[in-house]
Amino acid sequence: MKVIIETTADGSPTFYREDLDEHYHSVKGAIAESRHVYVHSGWQAAVRSGRKLRVFEVGFGTGLNAALTAHAALEDAVDTEYFAVELYPLPAEDSALYGEALPENLKTVFSAVNVVPWQQSSRINSRFTLTKIEDNLLTMSLPEGLDVVYFDAFAPEKQPEMWAEDIFRKLYEAMNPGGILTTYCAKGAIRRMLGEIGFITERLPGPPGGKREILRATVPA
Repeated sequence: MKVIIETTADGSPTFYREDLDEHYHSVKGAIAESRHVYVHSGWQAAVRSGRKLRVFEVGFGTGLNAALTAHAALEDAVDTEYFAVELYPLPAEDSALYGEALPENLKTVFSAVNVVPWQQSSRINSRFTLTKIEDNLLTMSLPEGLDVVYFDAFAPEKQPEMWAEDIFRKLYEAMNPGGILTTYCAKGAIRRMLGEIGFITERLPGPPGGKREILRATVPA
């Protein structure tokens, strides 16, 4: 699996994966997309005073979503337990290369989430605990009582098996009432499938300069 580092429109880095002809993040802005789609539209939307959040990320990738959420959890004083699954973890040298290209204020937290061993939990800061799981989402058991799901798999046309109804039904059953799932993909077929499973779906504006719309799906309270 060969990856090439590229600079996106907001100055932050992404990786291009040659075998899939796919980028890990939006070329319109990697950090901008991650913050908007996942941290703002998912994690922050789920924050309730005094309540700990359980987050599950589909596709740890570079670790950018985890790093941004850890940063936000500390800033906003929200206790967060974060689980991330990845079937093909990046080699340590690739993660280090990506981290070196990040803004200075994110380098420390990014390094912290990436040095956590797979299949282990670690406290990243006083508000954020990370568990990294090297496994296959299609067959693994999920953590229960999830408040937020970041669905950040590669695009449906690149990895169609990751966008199957069984996957989203499995996630739905692991989520709390009122739980939120966010994804960059706003395709009508995905939105309709989520609705048939039981989610309440809504299209939201995409990040500035990026995709026109993103998708948020909520488990009825």
